[in-house]
Amino acid sequence: MKIGITYDLRDEYLAQGFSLEETAEFDKSETIDAIDGKLRSMGFETERIGNVFQLTRALASGKRWDLVFNICEGMNGYGREAQVPALLDAHNIPYTFSDPLVLGMALHKGMTKRVVRDQGVATPDFAVIESPREIAQVNLPFPLFAKPVAEGTSKGITPVSRINNQTELDTTCRMLLKKYRQPIIVETYLPGREFTVGILGSGHDAVAIGIMEVKLNEKAEQGIYSYHNKENYKGLVEYCAVDDEMARKSAKVALASWKAIGGRDVGRVDIRVDAKGEPNFIEVNPLPGMNPANSDLPILARLNGISYDKLIEMIMFVVMRRLKLFRQKAVPATDGMADKLCLLQQMRIPRMRKVKSF
Repeated sequence: MKIGITYDLRDEYLAQGFSLEETAEFDKSETIDAIDGKLRSMGFETERIGNVFQLTRALASGKRWDLVFNICEGMNGYGREAQVPALLDAHNIPYTFSDPLVLGMALHKGMTKRVVRDQGVATPDFAVIESPREIAQVNLPFPLFAKPVAEGTSKGITPVSRINNQTELDTTCRMLLKKYRQPIIVETYLPGREFTVGILGSGHDAVAIGIMEVKLNEKAEQGIYSYHNKENYKGLVEYCAVDDEMARKSAKVALASWKAIGGRDVGRVDIRVDAKGEPNFIEVNPLPGMNPANSDLPILARLNGISYDKLIEMIMFVVMRRLKLFRQKAVPATDGMADKLCLLQQMRIPRMRKVKSF
């Protein structure tokens, strides 16, 4: 079975003149090496494809794959994460993770919150500001929290994102509108604990594989999981595996959110606790970072007893189960693949029963 790997290599974009912040979501070569190496160790034949432009050229030349392991983030527009899946759909090539609809919607935090709210999932009240004249129309009680509507890796989140009055609201929103050239989402600031929940699987088969609490130390920018805190997490942030009552309630909210948006295979959901002690949906990442050392999902998995190699195996298991590839003759074609797939089918996801009981 031949698996192509699509990705945005950060060094390629830096060489083109893009900044460190602009390329913060893109992958280092060590991430591609780790994914490629693990897939090969499982018996798959792999090919490194690259970004959407390199994929386009490869498809035009007639290349095809049995499956594509896709971690492309893209560069431009709300549909940037959906570009690769859309191309693959057009050529009827299966791929890992969520489809274009989910990836396009999830990138827009306002649209995502409307969907999960419609499904009865708690999320902070919010407003989406598209121009400076709309700032004065925001009718939400302070304190508030503001960030770009379609950025990841905490880009655009700084100490001024926490807003205490109308003057700060006006100043912060104008600054963010000018810098990021996209709408700003303003929502009720939640003062409680912050969790991120790893989700594996699709629909009713989805489970939480672990819950991680984000704790800021005294040297960090306080009250916010900012871009600065995230980029310098080793000295500013403590990540803790948690399994108390509040964490389990947060996992239930995360799973409900994942099912509401139609997420597939693997993802990460961010949860924050409000002033009443209730966990709320903040945002979802259906295309989570996969760096073995620095990305939140692998860190979360590791804290919950799941090695990076095991995480990749688990992802491949749910992907192949969803696509019903276990029964296709093409799958066990390489040496030892049949035995490896039997082991995957027999695999038990750590803590599955416990998490399902939330």
